[in-house]
Amino acid sequence: MSEIPLTSISRRSMLMTAAAGVAAATLPSLAAAAKQTDTAGEQNGAARAAELQGKRALVTGASRGIGAGIALALADRGADVAITFLNSPERAAEVVRMIEAKGRRAVAIRADSADPAAVRRSIEETIGGLGGLDVLVNNVGISRDGTFAEMSLEDIDALLHVNTRAAVLASQAALPHLKRGARIITIGSCVAERVPFPGLTVYSMTKSAMLALTRGLARDLGPQGITVNLVQPGPIDTDQNPANGPWADINRQFTALGRYGTPADIAAAVTFLASPAASFMTGSVITVDAGFNA
Repeated sequence: MSEIPLTSISRRSMLMTAAAGVAAATLPSLAAAAKQTDTAGEQNGAARAAELQGKRALVTGASRGIGAGIALALADRGADVAITFLNSPERAAEVVRMIEAKGRRAVAIRADSADPAAVRRSIEETIGGLGGLDVLVNNVGISRDGTFAEMSLEDIDALLHVNTRAAVLASQAALPHLKRGARIITIGSCVAERVPFPGLTVYSMTKSAMLALTRGLARDLGPQGITVNLVQPGPIDTDQNPANGPWADINRQFTALGRYGTPADIAAAVTFLASPAASFMTGSVITVDAGFNA
């Protein structure tokens, strides 16, 4: 049997020793890295919870559904929140209670969004109740069933007044109170850009106007450091469009994911746009629709 050179034994010993050292060093390093990751996660969570600390928000039409979800999510991020409502005082009071339970201030304002005076008053009452306004969320909206040929003038006016004019007037009334860094966020609809079946003509028209409003205001207010963005929901499970309602199966068929979303899905987009992370976004459209418009 040939002899094994001593140099080979030494080299192997050195490699084994080095490997053992790496292994010994790696385990504590991984533990330290994991601890650092956990700490960073906790810090990030705390930062997210406080990223809107000191901000004052108004969410229109927020006694239920998407609006309520947005109001609660903004409060979770540290904002004080005013909401408007019309016919649901008990639900509005519950949203206020839930916001206050998070340690935030809350105000509920009864306002008919079809009434220009009431829209302007809601801005003033927000200023009076919260001491200012930093985030305006134009959320309020209605729908009306019926074909275009059969739609009454009353229904057409109602859709235009609530879905379109209210956002214009609220944004206009808010302007004197908005400072650099403020946000205007409007809730539109995915059918503003695609009308997949009959019966949506006037509703889609009122929502498509939000695209022009958002882009125009972004240009107007950019020099003042105020951002203006639009969120377009798809089928969201609410009282207005329930996931077990008569249109639910048809809506699901048009989505890529085959399901309805929740108010929390829309609230996530809104809280992002309200946060410092979205400071470079304006005139933008975020469509949250499960691929409805894909």
